[in-house]
Amino acid sequence: MTMATATEVQNNFGRFLKVAQEGGEVVILKNGVEVARLVSREKTLSFLSDQLVGVLSGDVDEKAARAERMARHEGSR
Repeated sequence: MTMATATEVQNNFGRFLKVAQEGGEVVILKNGVEVARLVSREKTLSFLSDQLVGVLSGDVDEKAARAERMARHEGSR
């Protein structure tokens, strides 16, 4: 993973784009805070699914969760 300031990315976009095209990831910082990531199209899906690991429990009852969502939706009408 490569970290760069917003100014560095602005001034050297081609270099950071190449990093992403080659499968790398560029974390863009503004005032020391992460504000964006530059990743290739191929890595986007895996990046998003990796971020969900641990968020969704494996023991979720999908039918019960759907019924709960439907009940909330019906109640909002």
